[in-house]
Amino acid sequence: MTSDIIIIGGGIIGLAIAIDLKLRGAKVTVLSRDFGQATSHAAAGMLAPHAENLTSAPMLELCLRSRWLYPEWIRKIEDLTGLETGYLPCGILAPVYEPVGAHGVLPPHGALPNSDHLPNANWLDREAIHLYQPGLGADVIGGWWYPEDGQVDNRILVNALVQAAQSLGVDLREGIAVRAIQQKQGRVSGVFTSQGELQAQTYVLATGSWGNQLLPYPVHPVKGQMLSVRMPREPHQPLPLERILFGAQTYLVPRQDGRLIIGATVEEVGWTPNNTPKGIQSLLDRAIRLYPAIENWAIEEFWWGFRPGTPDELPILGTSSCDNLILAVGHYRNGILLAPVTASLLADLILQQKSDPLLEHFHCDRFYTKPNPAPLIMNSHPLPLQIKSSNGSSPHREE
Repeated sequence: MTSDIIIIGGGIIGLAIAIDLKLRGAKVTVLSRDFGQATSHAAAGMLAPHAENLTSAPMLELCLRSRWLYPEWIRKIEDLTGLETGYLPCGILAPVYEPVGAHGVLPPHGALPNSDHLPNANWLDREAIHLYQPGLGADVIGGWWYPEDGQVDNRILVNALVQAAQSLGVDLREGIAVRAIQQKQGRVSGVFTSQGELQAQTYVLATGSWGNQLLPYPVHPVKGQMLSVRMPREPHQPLPLERILFGAQTYLVPRQDGRLIIGATVEEVGWTPNNTPKGIQSLLDRAIRLYPAIENWAIEEFWWGFRPGTPDELPILGTSSCDNLILAVGHYRNGILLAPVTASLLADLILQQKSDPLLEHFHCDRFYTKPNPAPLIMNSHPLPLQIKSSNGSSPHREE
């Protein structure tokens, strides 16, 4: 089988890229082991470039661009499928427990918000935040209100993306395991799969946490455990929580159907699966401290997933060492948020050879240094590349 473009990976990133390419006239095939088991299903669906308090300026710009694209992107998906996606620009409230720093307060992850990027961020003191959101824990001393952030129901969204791709004629191939990517003279010449060899003009690697199983890019799994509870609903009354609470090491994401998503642990445990008593207990302890009424609400579901981490916690996007291989891996905590902008930038790159300057900050070359020149020795093996650590020191060899 020959296609214009083969996308390896059927999560939200791969599907978003496929839809954008197909809408621009390309012939696209997506290969996936199981569309229903992609990591995208395990997320919380927050669209939170402000609440995350990102310290990388390029990453903040990438996330803000994607959040700005979200309304139009969602309308396109909903028009194609007739399905709602749970998109809600509801804002995010970030409570804090203790004063820190010269200004007296800090949002959950460290530095004060950059006023250049957060012109609409508002600080709420103790009295204001408890009036604004009744039911918060007694030791919440204030918090930041980020009105432009929001959420989407990631499970519904991924299902909608599958249906949108099908309606457009994207060739979705499920139950396929890609075993190797064959290269010849600086180009990919085909992919070897459980159903034979497949070929295309261009290939896109969008395999999430599994990004280094086919090629040696520094992507690794970071496990996250989550759970959901059912919020009580009184007749003709609003739900107890209607806005996202982004607290210290925990977040509460209320869905419009009454579910409350509680997340998430951050665990460097390789591919160790399953929920654990310790992980769930830590989530419940933090959630109940933030919003005590949760202790009496019915538990609905536990689950876990693997975020695709990188040494600097930034995605790997754009061109690779192969002329016809494009990379879209390592989105870590922001895969749901970054789907629209990843699809748009990479579709421009693939179909128009147009590389946005922003992509330079996410190129795979940032992890590599060239080896020092050495005298040519007959019959010797070439020196391997060196991978830098996230701080640029103590490189180790990639054998």
